[in-house]
Amino acid sequence: MASTGLINTAPTTKASGIARHPMYRAWVDLRDGLARWQLWGLLGWQSIRERYRRSSIGPFWVTISMATLIGGLGVMYSGMFGLATRDYIPYIGVGFIVWALISGLIIDGCSCFFASAPLIKQLPGPLSVYVYHCVWRNLLIFLHNATILVAICLIYGLWPGISNLALATLGIAVICINGVWFSLLMGTISARLRDIPPIVTSLLQVAFFLTPIFWHPEQLGERGLVVNFNPFRYFLDVVREPLLGHSAGGIAWLVVAALTIVGSLTGFLFFARYRSRISYWV
Repeated sequence: MASTGLINTAPTTKASGIARHPMYRAWVDLRDGLARWQLWGLLGWQSIRERYRRSSIGPFWVTISMATLIGGLGVMYSGMFGLATRDYIPYIGVGFIVWALISGLIIDGCSCFFASAPLIKQLPGPLSVYVYHCVWRNLLIFLHNATILVAICLIYGLWPGISNLALATLGIAVICINGVWFSLLMGTISARLRDIPPIVTSLLQVAFFLTPIFWHPEQLGERGLVVNFNPFRYFLDVVREPLLGHSAGGIAWLVVAALTIVGSLTGFLFFARYRSRISYWV
């Protein structure tokens, strides 16, 4: 009987040991957080509604501001660069809108945990809910801004085609996946070190001018080779080029895939290591 008891308890002890492992707990956190899509979906809608409370058109103020910026810069810089407005405005239109998504994911990702400190301290649940909430909120803003692209296509008679639309949608999905791992990594670090968000914001301002958003890499001549070392360039390309009816190229997808895989592993491992401390840091 004693032997039988040992045999029965060994698997239980092993299973409980696995359940206590930080990586397993982090995986369960990500899985359970994703399953609570109604919660982070509601939080995303609520945060946008709260930001534009008492406004008659709500988040479309962001869209109006973006459309004004694209139209003004498009007319001015197309003349400066000697480019046709028909080609230049769609180029910077997609560039600005995709950059707004990327920068929003980065800035909000840094503050995803400490900005939700009251909820984290009061409500038990997976911490990844606040990561998904951050990504969902920025995706909603992107979808609002995407109406500008529809207007540009109607004005200039552009149609990228079904296959290119599918590739652009895949590019957006990949950007959101990168937003998840970035939030896991930098959100955890920022919960401990509150100087990180302003530093990242300052670096993003520099990256904006170093990324081909409103200029073409070819305009730099030989110096354009430097742009090849800018990862933001490839995330822009996998969305912008298909929407403009071009191919992003295998190099762009290869770089984006590599950054996504390496970043996801890094973000997950870091989150697993320090997940239990986040509630104390915030």
